[in-house]
Amino acid sequence: MENEPLIEAPLKRELSALYRAEGRHYHSLAHIEAMLALAGHYRASLHDPEAVEAAIWFHDAIYDSRAKDNEAKSAALAEKKLSGRTDAQRLGRITAMIIATATHELPRFSDENAARDAALFLDMDLAILGATPDAFDAYEQAVRREYGWVEEPMWRAGRSAVLKSFLARPHIFHTEEFRQRFEAQARQNMARSLKALGA
Repeated sequence: MENEPLIEAPLKRELSALYRAEGRHYHSLAHIEAMLALAGHYRASLHDPEAVEAAIWFHDAIYDSRAKDNEAKSAALAEKKLSGRTDAQRLGRITAMIIATATHELPRFSDENAARDAALFLDMDLAILGATPDAFDAYEQAVRREYGWVEEPMWRAGRSAVLKSFLARPHIFHTEEFRQRFEAQARQNMARSLKALGA
């Protein structure tokens, strides 16, 4: 069971269709592909790369900018689609990683390997924060388009609060690798963004 791919071609096609839905400007297939590329790069550091890949594929499968339960719904979809393809414990790790993207705080795993995989997975999801200024600005614009229904003053207040909460953390990234690679740039990008938002 461990050796069979969790995400087979038909499931990839099904999920890809969800990521291609109208109204997805950032939470699209490009975001999934960028995370899969990072997972490939850090594959040697992952204890269960297949489980991380599954979490990547499912973590934004359900995405409605007006909803508050996207992560829970995405985790439920993963549970439904992957049930029978792997054991309950592994499925539990995958859904816990997906749900953790709501807050970007580490799930409480007693297993060190699972905790390490979750830390790398969450860092991959936030790597865009530490991208080059141009790529970061394009990301910010794409997210703004996803929230096109939000009035500008409300958007500025909400986005500023999100950025400030990340900047207030001792570290944005959970792992040493990502801190070294992205932390300084992420803080610069977000500080610049806050300034632009007038916060």
